[in-house]
Amino acid sequence: MYRPKRSKPRVLAIVLAGGEGKRLMPLTQDRAKPAVPFGGIYRLIDFSLSNLVNSGYLKVVVLTQYKSHSLDRHISQTWRMSTLLDNYIAPVPAQQRVGKSWFSGSADAVFQSLNILDDERPDYVVITGADNIYRMDFSQMVEQHIESGRGLTIAGLRQPLDLCSSFGVIDTDPEDSTKVRQFLEKPDRVDGLPDSPNEFLASMGNYVFSADALVEALYADASNAESTHDMGGDIVPMFVSQGDCGVYDFTYNEIPGSSDRDRNYWRDVGTIDMFHEANQDLISISPIFNLYNTDWPLYTGYTGLPPAKFVYGHHERLGHALDSIISPGVIISGGEVIASVLSPHVRVNSWSSVRDSVLFDGVNVGRNATVVRAIVDKYVKIDEGAQIGIDHEHDKARGCWVSEGGIVVVPKGVHITRE
Repeated sequence: MYRPKRSKPRVLAIVLAGGEGKRLMPLTQDRAKPAVPFGGIYRLIDFSLSNLVNSGYLKVVVLTQYKSHSLDRHISQTWRMSTLLDNYIAPVPAQQRVGKSWFSGSADAVFQSLNILDDERPDYVVITGADNIYRMDFSQMVEQHIESGRGLTIAGLRQPLDLCSSFGVIDTDPEDSTKVRQFLEKPDRVDGLPDSPNEFLASMGNYVFSADALVEALYADASNAESTHDMGGDIVPMFVSQGDCGVYDFTYNEIPGSSDRDRNYWRDVGTIDMFHEANQDLISISPIFNLYNTDWPLYTGYTGLPPAKFVYGHHERLGHALDSIISPGVIISGGEVIASVLSPHVRVNSWSSVRDSVLFDGVNVGRNATVVRAIVDKYVKIDEGAQIGIDHEHDKARGCWVSEGGIVVVPKGVHITRE
């Protein structure tokens, strides 16, 4: 691939956002997983895109596929870059450029989009997922990758040994801790790290490739009939077998404004229970993940909304919220909200109670209603006196979902009656 000489390496970022997110149903019943609302005003993809932009990478393509309309709309309305400086964040749907098939895996998604690399002609390619909660400066990882001279560098997250069966495990060379010796997919057991025997390095699903090496690997993978065309399952082992794969330890990633408490925070929100727990991480006095770090801001698209409002001051009908995130446009009118996250335009009416819950945009909680340990999708109407999260069998009978951990999920637009 010909590239003109330049003083600064050219980096293209690719965000893989085509996942179906089956384990997050019914939140993904009507939207792609990266478009799921999170933390009141954000979408899951905002965290990945904010990391890339804050890292200085302003040429980004987002590969979409599954129910992508709301995701495409969010990107196009929110993530507008300077065309004068030739910067962009562009959603790219599955285009069937190499055959009449959709993406068969994460590696195939990039392979079917290689025309983007032909157009952009990058020196290096950052590839990341779109649905984890974390802060990361990718420029530090890219710098290590360039210095290593390897074809691929993968990001590793330190995890307790007993979680090894839940991750792709990075086994490093004893003589070079930056070189990957083996990549093990969800093994039963692994050895601990030399400097931390009770931990191992798990793959974060973030990669930096030298562009030529990536293109060569993708063509080889596409011609392999036995491949599943997965980035972690096929492409990474290919580089490992060639001795051409390095690892970047996320522990050493420095983020301006981070605290000891939220340093190196990373959350997979792949299930309803994980999603609920990650929202809860945001609302303590010293949050496990701090949304208020202005040195590494999180960007999103809500503008022009009125402030939140708390009304009714009578001691028997007091509108209040404790240990909660209350977004713009919310009205708490004589109800109580405790340990919850409320998205824009939610209304909580008199004598109602919302506890340990996440309410998406436009939810209306009627008078004397109760919502406990629930995730309520957009535009749900909860009638006066109705209860959610008290009787799970009753919840299921009304069309709600209940997770293994007992979190009730009310699908988008449902009307919850008292009966």
